[in-house]
Amino acid sequence: MSAGRFAGLAVVVTGAAQGIGRAVAERLFAESAEVVLVDRAELVYEVAGELISGGRKAHAVIADLERFTGAEAAMVRSHELHGGIDVLINTVGGTIWAKPFEHYPPAQIEAEIRRSLLPTLWCCRAVLPYLVEQRHGTIVNVSSVATRGVNRVPYAAAKGGVNALTTALAVEAAEYGIRVVATAPGGTDAPPRRIARGPAAETDQEKQWYREVVDQTVASSLMRRYGTLEEQAAAIAFLASPDASYITGTVLPVAGGDLG
Repeated sequence: MSAGRFAGLAVVVTGAAQGIGRAVAERLFAESAEVVLVDRAELVYEVAGELISGGRKAHAVIADLERFTGAEAAMVRSHELHGGIDVLINTVGGTIWAKPFEHYPPAQIEAEIRRSLLPTLWCCRAVLPYLVEQRHGTIVNVSSVATRGVNRVPYAAAKGGVNALTTALAVEAAEYGIRVVATAPGGTDAPPRRIARGPAAETDQEKQWYREVVDQTVASSLMRRYGTLEEQAAAIAFLASPDASYITGTVLPVAGGDLG
């Protein structure tokens, strides 16, 4: 960590109650950022309450980011709290089901897209007017190398959309001094989720399909392992920081050599 690297910067982290989002919020707070944690789960209040240091505290905002109204309200509130937004980090997303594409009913396909594309799309749209007006800012999206994964076609499509959003928006936003970048995590070890993304695999067939995801993820990594939350947060923190001031329109794989 680099103490003071984010001093004076207002950072919004979505999906901050668990997983990569929480790890990022904790790291950036430790690096002196003024952090707003956004999530739809009330657990985010508990996480924000744990981030107290030297009189500094983090703020928590509850919002449903699968809807533009939720994303817009979250950005309005974040802007009010600090008088500006310097960095937005979008981590909301994650596979809900794992199965061959022909077994996905339409409702589940739409749910995967809502979960892993729309929150990032809506938050980018909601924050952009603030960044354009102030003529600076950074957006870091969290995609996935699972765009070439098995048994997750709807999720792969959603994350492919995140990649396209990142590169296209970077072109549009550059003239305003705004950087737009992304990381593409591979498999990442994390504590059991306190709030599950979806139903657990129950049948032997469902368990086998999920096992195929794990096996393919490890096999695709040159390092033959899952990453850690700390490794994912480190890459995101770098791209969000002034250290990456000449990087935009880039999707950085953080997957042990798997390029997705």
